[in-house]
Amino acid sequence: MPETRKSILHRKRLWLMGVYLFVLLFSGLYRFNSVESPFPVDKEAAELRAVSDGKNTETKIRLAYRDILPTNQSNDVPLFLIHGSPGDGESMSELARQLSARRRVIVPDLPGFGDSTHSIPDYSIKAHAQYLTALADELKIPKFDVLGFSMGGGVALNISDIASNRVRSITLVSSIGVQEYELLGQYHVNHALHGIQLAFFWSLRELTPHFGLFDGMMVPYSRNFYDTDQRPLRKALAKSEAPFLIIHGSLDPLVPVEAARESARIVRQSEFLELSDENHFTVFMRPEKIAVPVEEFLLRVENGSAKSRANADQTRAADSEKNTQLKFAEAKGVAAVVFFLLIVLGTFITEDLTCIAAGVLAGQGRISLTLAVFACFFGIWIGDLLLYIIGRWFGKQALHRAPLRWFLDEKTVNRGAEWFIKRGAAAIFLSRFTPSVRLPMYFGAGMFKMSFLKFAAVSALAVGLWTPVIVVLSALLGAEAIESAFMQGQNVVWKLILLFIGGYFLIRFLVGLITWKGRRLALGRIKRIRHWEFWPMTFFYPPVIVYVAWLMVKHRSMTVFACANPAIEAGGFVGERKDEIYAGLGESGENDEYLLKFVVIGAERSVEEKIDSADKFIEEYALQFPIVLKPNAGERGANVTIVRSRPELQDLLEASNEDMILQEYVEGNEYGVFYYRIPDEENGKIFAITEKSFPEVVGDGSSNLETLILKDDRAICMAKSYFSRNEAELERVINLGEHYRLIDIGTHSKGAVFLDGQRFHTEALESVIDSICKRYRGFYFGRFDIRVPSGEDLAAGQNIKIIELNGVTSEATSIYDPKNSLFDAYRVLFKQWALAFEIGSQNHRSGTPKTGILNLLRLIFRSKFERSASAPKKTHSET
Repeated sequence: MPETRKSILHRKRLWLMGVYLFVLLFSGLYRFNSVESPFPVDKEAAELRAVSDGKNTETKIRLAYRDILPTNQSNDVPLFLIHGSPGDGESMSELARQLSARRRVIVPDLPGFGDSTHSIPDYSIKAHAQYLTALADELKIPKFDVLGFSMGGGVALNISDIASNRVRSITLVSSIGVQEYELLGQYHVNHALHGIQLAFFWSLRELTPHFGLFDGMMVPYSRNFYDTDQRPLRKALAKSEAPFLIIHGSLDPLVPVEAARESARIVRQSEFLELSDENHFTVFMRPEKIAVPVEEFLLRVENGSAKSRANADQTRAADSEKNTQLKFAEAKGVAAVVFFLLIVLGTFITEDLTCIAAGVLAGQGRISLTLAVFACFFGIWIGDLLLYIIGRWFGKQALHRAPLRWFLDEKTVNRGAEWFIKRGAAAIFLSRFTPSVRLPMYFGAGMFKMSFLKFAAVSALAVGLWTPVIVVLSALLGAEAIESAFMQGQNVVWKLILLFIGGYFLIRFLVGLITWKGRRLALGRIKRIRHWEFWPMTFFYPPVIVYVAWLMVKHRSMTVFACANPAIEAGGFVGERKDEIYAGLGESGENDEYLLKFVVIGAERSVEEKIDSADKFIEEYALQFPIVLKPNAGERGANVTIVRSRPELQDLLEASNEDMILQEYVEGNEYGVFYYRIPDEENGKIFAITEKSFPEVVGDGSSNLETLILKDDRAICMAKSYFSRNEAELERVINLGEHYRLIDIGTHSKGAVFLDGQRFHTEALESVIDSICKRYRGFYFGRFDIRVPSGEDLAAGQNIKIIELNGVTSEATSIYDPKNSLFDAYRVLFKQWALAFEIGSQNHRSGTPKTGILNLLRLIFRSKFERSASAPKKTHSET
């Protein structure tokens, strides 16, 4: 039997994995057996105790160093030259040679670098400072000068902090300083970036077969930055007592010169030399430019003319204590590259929010406006191209795999593809200004094999017009807001996050207003806010919950209301099974004339068994399409479908993952009849009647369905629901005078219009409903959803068909009549809940056991999370 394509690919993957693991193992053995380079003869080594979290351990490490003695010594205080990261003492060799003419110079290889031990527990500048202080102890040096280059400047500052009485002077060359000028300026953000960098270099070293090529200093360098916290450096600068020299190039691309200026301001006694047109690497390329001012400074330290903190100028002392606004340096060199890459990656997550953030950074001066615009443009454009490529190479198969399945579904893509087919390149261009259709449109363009060059050009044009607007606006508006309101006081990071999120939603709102559709949808949202009937339950129900809590106190029970319907589990509190309730109604043959035929199709069945069960049910009762398919434990009309063909039924059954009910469909008007009966009274009463109206739009012969929905002043309030319900028809032009029904499910949350149907309340109807309910032993409180041919039939109590019956938490849905005020609605709901507690209390006194709190919680959990796992119970109507 020939191999399938899938099995061939699987075999190839296994073969490639085997080759990779073999080469990786061979590379590891090669590295393990490599001969270590001999220790240089011109270096010395000290054996020191390893440092971990600021404490000495019992483990010993080697610290290599060069001890360069002067040819004409004139000073007994040696100078420690501390290299940067990555690097080692060799990088300071020429500067050391020039400075060693008159003084002893000690050039260490910091642990983790050079010829010192590489594997250490802590690579931070604080640990390095402890190592060098221990080296001074080992060499019996009571006092010394320190010069720190780049990251080594942080080591020098930590030495002055932990051994201030031993440090005679401090020199910082192209040195790091306060946290705010490192990378993005925020410790936790920077720490995360350094963590990503460390993970990359560690993976490169340990997970690639490189045969020693990547065994250099990149992992120690990454650990150095990851383990280091620069936040204490500001305090170390402020408390330094010794004479202080700061040398920095004005064109430094790695550490901005603004960082050196801030350090010079904080250290009141500091001397500051800004080297014009020099960069970070002057110490290697032109060391004489560093050696001469350092030598002159050290001479002043020796003869006592260099100022210390104690005799610093008072004007500078006052300035050093001010909380001045930081002047951010525009990122250049490596920092600019880091910003560029972060912005590009950010656009893959959220385009608009990243554009806002980039604009704000440009407004603050952290990055150039050109960099912000180009990085956003490049990231968004590349993202568009990637979506196109995925659509072209993998097609619809990609929609069923992560991560695309999290954001796209086949229906959405098909609709975007239809729009693309009709409008071509114009659709690609316009979709850039309609956020909700970007993903499906670009994927669809690839799936339908639009010319790559044409797509790339159209996308570039749209992105090129869109991106600068957002970035420049954010730069102009966002920076000032941040400076005045968000960069002061505490919780700056959270303030910025809130600002960006707020800006994001503002941009999305303003973008929506560009188009007529966006403006109509915005009007719909405003109307939903103004009219309480459209409010979400989480906003509408808190007063009801408070009233229910008061009833619990009044009746001295939290769950007695669940006794209102002993026949239904927990009275129908949540997740009640519709088949069990329907079976309860059918226990008396006299109710058969009011019931519809149905069958339960269990979630545990195979697709073939589900379809076979549906076919047998339809055949047994000689039913015709349409037919109703709904969850057995559904709520508020969720997943209720009126199925109009067998292929549609088959697709729905294949997709279902919970117990479903297939039910006979009956034409007619739909009503909700809310009933209650006090247990010690003979007859029950109708509490409320809801007349359900199914909204329609009327065609004009030129507008498609989507446009007609948007034109309708009420339909725009439920536009998204109607769009979802009629997704396949939205592009169809509705004929002149044609009435198109937007929804055929009697659920308010899905778009049905509910009106007060009290005019249909008659003794005849009440008598019929009361008789039905009395024949369902143990039922006292709930709402019937019924269909009848007309309102006259309802009033007469004839030709009634019960769709379903809901329990104790069902609503008297007539409250949603637009004529009712919010207070009218609460008045009805309060009365409804008072009746539930009263009926439940009477039933409990008659012997109905209460439902426990834990049981109610279990029902909630089952309803929300275990619905698909529940097995159906056999009923009288199951085939």
